[in-house]
Amino acid sequence: MKKGEIREGIVEQVKFPNKGQVRLLPQPSEEDGAEKAENKCPEYVTVKNVIPGQKLSIRITKVRKGRGEGRILRVEEPAPDEIKSPCPHFGTCGGCLYLSLPYERQLALKEKQVKELLEDALAQQKAPWTFESIKPSPKPFAYRNKMEFSFGDEVKDGPLTLGLHKRGGFYDIVAVTDCCIVDEDYRRVLKGTLSYFRERNISYFHRLSHAGYLRHLLVRKASITGELLIALVTTSQIDAQEEKRLLEGFAIMLENLGLEGRIAGILHIRNDSVADVVKSDETTVLRGQDYFYEELLGLKFRISVFSFFQTNSYGAQVLYQTARDYIGNLGKKDCVVYDLYSGTGTIAQLMASAAGKVIGVEIVEEAVEAARENARENGLSNCEFVAGDVLKVLDEIREKPDLIILDPPRDGIHPKALQKIIRYGVERMIYISCKPTSLVRDLEVLLANGYRVERACCVDMFPWTGNVETVCLLSR
Repeated sequence: MKKGEIREGIVEQVKFPNKGQVRLLPQPSEEDGAEKAENKCPEYVTVKNVIPGQKLSIRITKVRKGRGEGRILRVEEPAPDEIKSPCPHFGTCGGCLYLSLPYERQLALKEKQVKELLEDALAQQKAPWTFESIKPSPKPFAYRNKMEFSFGDEVKDGPLTLGLHKRGGFYDIVAVTDCCIVDEDYRRVLKGTLSYFRERNISYFHRLSHAGYLRHLLVRKASITGELLIALVTTSQIDAQEEKRLLEGFAIMLENLGLEGRIAGILHIRNDSVADVVKSDETTVLRGQDYFYEELLGLKFRISVFSFFQTNSYGAQVLYQTARDYIGNLGKKDCVVYDLYSGTGTIAQLMASAAGKVIGVEIVEEAVEAARENARENGLSNCEFVAGDVLKVLDEIREKPDLIILDPPRDGIHPKALQKIIRYGVERMIYISCKPTSLVRDLEVLLANGYRVERACCVDMFPWTGNVETVCLLSR
């Protein structure tokens, strides 16, 4: 195996999140002959964006200490269970990985990945634990309630495009006008916006020259209530009067699209930072308001443009119901529950009816304000939300918890914060994770400090992608 050479191989497995283990097929030399080549020790390389069972032609891009990495040149033979993708953008757009697999096969693949990770992490746990079957998303298609589209071009110096980044690329944008994981309203908004700005020959913000006007289009739609929030993100590199006319026309265009949902608000966000991120230097409401409402498990939640909220409302109900079932009866009415990394307070409010008090901690102040508003809207007086870093806030809360719910960001829990959490010595914890590899890292620390896993399962919150949510019940 040498860097730069082209080899064929079979994908034997895919490890989380997207690491295909490809067994290279032997290459007989004139000296060795075919029989001798077959008896050589198998060589493996890691390749992304693959499916178990595929036969690939790959280029070796890296070899170090006997381990190799490669990239696909072409698929020589599909996997036995592959199907035709329902999305014309699959393979070009960087969003989905498994659209060429039947949904049941994708679920089995994710379940296997997480189970193997947990089994390795819990190998030293003497007490038995249960890994339950993965729970599917109630809607595998058209499930997303938030999309961030980028302006750019699909090829260098090509026409204006609006969509998602090309797979493996930073600059090229694919116009995902037939995307399968959003509903028709998203597609209409995308097509209408692209057509509107193309006709007016408006430039996009170039990431190298830092010149141009259009940056992103943010669309949120409440899956249950059907309300939409649409935000155009631009720079300030335009004449003020021209911008005023342009934005008014943009709002009118959106209002005339004939969407199935109701537009709750149209916003203009100005962002002059160099970084390619969606953030606000200044936000103006062009129509309506800067928030909408979504409903989950009988509760109402107010969501603003930057609020954290699970991107699959249908799957979120499955996820939170699973967590609630794991917790069961809290045992006493004055029980204090910590909801750490609480976002807009969804879990905290779902727990409020069974607890004496729920304290949510979240670092994003806007999300905390939304959580407080949500609790008032739902008539919950026993929820308290604190803005700040979990690592620091834990030193300031006087009430000690009886139960802790953890739902950290993808990188997991800060090691120092995890030690503070452990020192509370609560009898039970619920850990909800969107990244199994950071989950198992934290579980190893928890196990070493007297906790054990009782139950765990996956919830497919992100169909067709490599991501999955995991719920673990731990006891002391």
